[in-house]
Amino acid sequence: MNDNQIGGLLRDLWADLQDPNILWQAGVLALCMLAAWWLGRLMQWRAPDASTEALKRGAAAFRRIVFPLLAMLLLVGGRAALGHWHKTNLLSVAIPLFGALAGIRFAVYLIRLAFSRGGWLDGFERTIGILVWAAVALHLTGLLPDIVGWLEDAQIAFGRQKLSLWVLLSAAFWMAVTVLLALWAGSALEARLMDAQRLDSSLRAVFARLGKAVLLIAAVLVVLPLLGVDLTVLSVFGGALGVGLGLGLQKIASNYVSGFIILLDRSIRLGDVISADQQHGVVTRITTRYVVVRSLAGVEAIIPNDTLVTTTVLNHSYTDKKVRLAVTLQVAYGTDLVPVQRLLVEIAQRQARVMRDPEPTAQMTNFADSGIELEVGFWIDDPENGSQNIRSDISVQILSEFRTRGIEIPFPQREVTLLQGTIRN
Repeated sequence: MNDNQIGGLLRDLWADLQDPNILWQAGVLALCMLAAWWLGRLMQWRAPDASTEALKRGAAAFRRIVFPLLAMLLLVGGRAALGHWHKTNLLSVAIPLFGALAGIRFAVYLIRLAFSRGGWLDGFERTIGILVWAAVALHLTGLLPDIVGWLEDAQIAFGRQKLSLWVLLSAAFWMAVTVLLALWAGSALEARLMDAQRLDSSLRAVFARLGKAVLLIAAVLVVLPLLGVDLTVLSVFGGALGVGLGLGLQKIASNYVSGFIILLDRSIRLGDVISADQQHGVVTRITTRYVVVRSLAGVEAIIPNDTLVTTTVLNHSYTDKKVRLAVTLQVAYGTDLVPVQRLLVEIAQRQARVMRDPEPTAQMTNFADSGIELEVGFWIDDPENGSQNIRSDISVQILSEFRTRGIEIPFPQREVTLLQGTIRN
């Protein structure tokens, strides 16, 4: 159906509005919409949780277009039935509008799927669909030229220049379109980079962020000349931005620069066990502004990148994930040390997390006040799973074996002597 046909239908519809028989068309329209809504509720099928991702997306797309499609089909039938007795110009105008609604909702859903899940487009999907459909509806009904003319006549003064509302809305529209395309291209580039297993995870992250930033800047630079904006004015903006960064955003700029340094030199990587800024844990996320360190207690610390670059960081898994741990204890001075040392090594070797190479060792370290101090040292290669728990398990085993074998663990004792004196008057 072309624009001339739509225009003819609108003129006929305006004539029908003067006829009381228009109530028949309005009733059929309302009945078809009510029936489409009821049938659409019955057909709101959701794929089971165990279904494939393609089936779940297909079911979601079907739920979005089932109502306008049913309404369009029912209106086609209602127009055919009512056409034998009355005019059907109202129904003929409503049919393409519902068809356009179905197509637009499906297209917006496909655009949303092109971006990462959980993005901002998820919350604005319905709003974007309604706005696009409203524009299409105005075009189909022939009202768009009049609205455009009114927007062009309405002007806003910006200093010595005057801009019409139509220019401002057009600029916002094309800016949104180019930014959406840039975000889609950035998401596709990020997905490709994340699948490149040959690249280090830190390099993949920095390349993905750089790619998104370059695409967004390129989109803005492309759309501004199309809107009649001289790019030379951006030099003033760039100078002002540089002054702002130099005066008020030094710390933020330092964090961002430090973030790229960390990602590029790979001194800290995902999965490393580090100690920095009085925090100890596993690196779970690296961004251009901060690093997330998750402690073994489940608490996540957000450390600015500037802190990690300008201070000493203990990386327990920088070149080797192996970590040496030790448990210290004392035995009485009369204890035979050789069998006790063999027993300590045997207890350490019972733990699955303790490495066999290098093997555990038991050594005498000091002559203490209450007894002989011993240390059993051992190595683990999974410090991200915790160190205190393995120390605790070995200590419990040592205490149990010592009690069974009668090996004495000395402890300080204090003797108190009470002297009974003579009380004299």
